[in-house]
Amino acid sequence: MKMSKMYIRTLREAPAEAVLPSHIYMLRAGMIRKLVSGVYGYMPLGYRVLRKIENIVREEMDAEGGQEILMSALQPAELWEESGRWSAYGPEMWRVNDRNDREFCLGPTHEEIFTDIIRKEVSSHRQLPVILYQIQTKYRDEARPRFGLMRSREFIMKDAYSFDKDEAGLDESYKKMYDAYGRIFTRCGLDFRPVEADNGAIGGSGSHEFTALADNGESSIAYCEACNMAATDESAVCKDAEPSDEVMLPMEEVFTPGTKTIDAVAEYLGMDKKQTIKALLYETYDDDMKVNGYVAAFVRGDREVNELKLANVLGVAEYAIAFADESKMAEITGCVGGFTGPRGLKNCKVVVDSELTGLKNLCAGANKADHHIKNLNYERDYTADIAANIKMIKEGDPCPVCGAPVKMTRGIEVGQVFKLGTKYSKPMGAVYKDQNMKEHDIVMGCYGVGVSRTFAAVVEQHHDDDGIIWPPAVAPYHVIITVVKANDDVQMSLAEKMEAELAKQGIEVMLDDRDERPGVKFKDADLIGIPVRITVGKRAPEGIVEYKLRKESEKTELTADEAVKSAIEFIMQEINVR
Repeated sequence: MKMSKMYIRTLREAPAEAVLPSHIYMLRAGMIRKLVSGVYGYMPLGYRVLRKIENIVREEMDAEGGQEILMSALQPAELWEESGRWSAYGPEMWRVNDRNDREFCLGPTHEEIFTDIIRKEVSSHRQLPVILYQIQTKYRDEARPRFGLMRSREFIMKDAYSFDKDEAGLDESYKKMYDAYGRIFTRCGLDFRPVEADNGAIGGSGSHEFTALADNGESSIAYCEACNMAATDESAVCKDAEPSDEVMLPMEEVFTPGTKTIDAVAEYLGMDKKQTIKALLYETYDDDMKVNGYVAAFVRGDREVNELKLANVLGVAEYAIAFADESKMAEITGCVGGFTGPRGLKNCKVVVDSELTGLKNLCAGANKADHHIKNLNYERDYTADIAANIKMIKEGDPCPVCGAPVKMTRGIEVGQVFKLGTKYSKPMGAVYKDQNMKEHDIVMGCYGVGVSRTFAAVVEQHHDDDGIIWPPAVAPYHVIITVVKANDDVQMSLAEKMEAELAKQGIEVMLDDRDERPGVKFKDADLIGIPVRITVGKRAPEGIVEYKLRKESEKTELTADEAVKSAIEFIMQEINVR
């Protein structure tokens, strides 16, 4: 297609809000355009990429027996009330009322809708298993939408749901989707890793997150090179230190002026941070987001609290817990900012990391300004309402599987698979009858691919200082033919001949026939990131062109026929990776 006829508006500079390379280059290359914060539209080039990702997803889902349908994004509240998630999902859900004041939501996910379909239409074991999926727009009212398509309020997702007779059937469906996801992200050109993950608001008994490795990713991944363990830092088990066999020393209150941090108190008292106790103060909320209680959480001084684990042990949703207003909490509980310890608190829930229960002679705040307590020991000097593993894993900690030191990396979540079991089928009455006409709850799984996030993740992994470097399978076009002088009949004739030959072989071609300087055309070609560039210039009368791969710096002079052949071979090899 001739670029002079295409609607493309590239930008020399990206808006100030764009920080990540993916966000910058998608805006600059004219792939997306912002409507409001967290809401983007797809321009012609970007929409071509999006459809290619969708088609890869469709092919792999269909190959595993998935059947595509399309449900409404507008969902009635009654179904969510049946499952118990109408209140539990939290403030990220877009809630709306119609003119009759009936409540709806803009679907962030579709477990309830698909379960409702199956319970109405499946009754016999002979109708199972079933895997249904859709590719559809989802909505989540993010508190801080940022990073372009990475964390937006409107996004495109493939969500699939499996319905089986038993856990063995679920295991089989789960493996099918797990394997399909590996193929999807491989074909999209991503360097990814499947990791164990928390089920979050979806619920269920088991989950894996597919993470595209990226320095700018929001997910933190713990992995072990010795045994191939991999998990998000939120879900990874962090092993307790070995219990201490020290003799318990007498408890001692000490004056520690101005030492409000672990670093400060450890330096002042000349001790290792591992001998201190860190306090973090939280408040919890009810369904109306009003404070309904306080929590004091304690971990070893060199540790961080894993807030997801803390929310889980408290039995509250992740959105229903946040750092407390210390002054208000102090009036009720007796805590003192910077000097809070587990001894002597009142009117709050005390949660102690399991590691602390086996350690001896630790130092913690005295709940008194400028004072700490030394030689504090669990049970003898303080107890907790809950003692549980609430610490965050960090680099160098022992692997929970084999004990080797773990490493950390970052990534972008592009997909997740969940074993739901009967979390939705039981409360919503989705059952089937076996051969003896006995009823059983249908066993479910759900499987999501962030289509728009995958778009962004590909750019995040595939770019350089000049722009995007598309893997051919998802590139908006495969080849760009740049005509140095579009008003030169010889150059244009050769370019059009090559375009026609490439098109016959299924190669998608952009022909840059614009009345622009060559430097502008080359910069746009690099910015947009088309995998192969063929330049038709002054040697066109000889049938010689310049051939260059976007991912390489080397340029080669070839005959037009050689350039066409090379482009076809390269593209076909790259896109046939399934």
